[in-house]
Amino acid sequence: MERHIDAESRGRPEDAGLAGVPEAALTSLLDPAELRAWRAFLTRHARVARRLEGDLIARSNLPLAEYDVLFQLALAEGRRLRMNELADRVLLSRAGMTRLVDRLAADGLVSRAKCASDARGYFAVLTAGGLARLEAARPGHIAAVRRFFLDSYTAPELETLAEFLERSQPLD
Repeated sequence: MERHIDAESRGRPEDAGLAGVPEAALTSLLDPAELRAWRAFLTRHARVARRLEGDLIARSNLPLAEYDVLFQLALAEGRRLRMNELADRVLLSRAGMTRLVDRLAADGLVSRAKCASDARGYFAVLTAGGLARLEAARPGHIAAVRRFFLDSYTAPELETLAEFLERSQPLD
């Protein structure tokens, strides 16, 4: 099935992280297919993330970044990760991760543990309270992921989409 993207779903330059860039400059840098694909990707990502964030806060009073930290820690061996590894998994700067873990620690959802092999290193550790909070939020969040993203595609389209996105050049 061929899908056509209407003007609304293509988004505006400002929705795609292109605020302040004149349309003529965009079209001289990217051909129409490239521009359409780039805008569609950025716009869809921004809209899905915004909806997931709003839904998660409304249901669980848990911002998406906090949910992601709890989720990544739950997946990790021993439910702990070095701060730099956690930042890489959550796609935050080291400083941003430190502030986020500080908030989660203040709420009793994670704790910090010194790294035995590196005197300056710390682990973020998921607490029982953090695991309970994650488990309470997870069903609603998964339902929202389905509603706001997955249900828009057929199973074969999801396979193709995953292949396309996984094929992208690594940024590291």
